[in-house]
Amino acid sequence: MMDSSLSFRLRLSLFSLRLGVFVVMFFWTLDKLIRPEHASQVFENFYSLGGLEQHAMKVIGILEMILLAGFLVGIKKRFTYGAVLILHAVSTFSSYKQYFAPFDKGNLLFFAAWPMLAACLAIYLLREEDNLFTLARR
Repeated sequence: MMDSSLSFRLRLSLFSLRLGVFVVMFFWTLDKLIRPEHASQVFENFYSLGGLEQHAMKVIGILEMILLAGFLVGIKKRFTYGAVLILHAVSTFSSYKQYFAPFDKGNLLFFAAWPMLAACLAIYLLREEDNLFTLARR
């Protein structure tokens, strides 16, 4: 049994991780809605999924926004937290070429994906303790 101070600090830490992950994923998702042509290029270059039209990017963006809303408010945690973890893991691992050339044109920024992946994993593994500012039943 945790004392109340430790319990609160854990809950606050998990909330801050959830909020931080949400902010990054939110802007990546906004990119699909605001600049679908750019998102199509990302899908082609990193995921080998070429030929996705702007309409498809917008649909993907809308679905991701719904997922992220659930993630932010902490509902269906096994699904929403798990999906965010998987999406970010795919994104992180698909950038493997950039990790082998860290000092080429902005590739250092790709390394920021690793602490975020660790945050996604921590939030997922501790999802039952993450109940600060959530709509999930306690």
